[in-house]
Amino acid sequence: MSEPVLRVAGLHVVFDHPLGKVRAVDDVSFALSPGERFGLAGESGSGKSTLALSILRLIKPPGRIEAGEVWLAGTRLGDLDEEAMRALRLAGIALVPQGSMNSLNPVLRIGGQIGDGLAEHRLPLTRGEEQRRIAALLAEVGLPESVARMYPHELSGGMKQRVSIARGLVQDPPVLLMDEPFAALDEQTRMTMGDELLRIWAATGKTVMFVTHSLTEAVYLADEVLVMSARPGRIVDHLTISLPRPRTYEMLSGDTFGTLRDRIWRHIRKSA
Repeated sequence: MSEPVLRVAGLHVVFDHPLGKVRAVDDVSFALSPGERFGLAGESGSGKSTLALSILRLIKPPGRIEAGEVWLAGTRLGDLDEEAMRALRLAGIALVPQGSMNSLNPVLRIGGQIGDGLAEHRLPLTRGEEQRRIAALLAEVGLPESVARMYPHELSGGMKQRVSIARGLVQDPPVLLMDEPFAALDEQTRMTMGDELLRIWAATGKTVMFVTHSLTEAVYLADEVLVMSARPGRIVDHLTISLPRPRTYEMLSGDTFGTLRDRIWRHIRKSA
């Protein structure tokens, strides 16, 4: 049995409020094996994104981690100083944030935005090497090299999200953390991007944790799904998705798919 690439134990996240402490995430524990695709589902406000951001230590005042531990590649993040923790995160885990339109700079060409990511990770590349790396990242997410010369407003919603994924893949991280990556897309584009994501994951072998409020998306994409309750967010179910890979659209109408999706829905309806 391989060691988990990411492990969370007894995590509690709270927000300070004038009327008292608000508990957003309550005693959450799980582990991700190398190459696993792991979904986090639940109703809006259940603490899914808060949990994801706390793993990256991006919770800022008034939010804070009250208790719990996070191990990345076998190293306990709490044992490191801030600079060492940042270096480990940069090397081991990348975030594809919620809302590509908010994460892309509207006045910077796409190639420059991916290049900024390469610079942030201090990769020692010549100009020519950087351009080849940008072209390779765009190709990896199914975009032509010409997109590097375009601005965000010239791209469709699906293309913007592909760019966000390319930026997440800049440092070739073992773990990709995706926070509601397709929330702003229409259903047709969302399904297309889901299949594209499965292709990218299969090609790169990344360990992936993705946050979603779509029950169909959770079952279709994941190997395992954690279901979170309404606030305070607790794990109320852990599903193993028994559907074979590669996944196909035909599976969506099958009994197994429907049973799994309904099981998640019953938990969400109960906590609403």
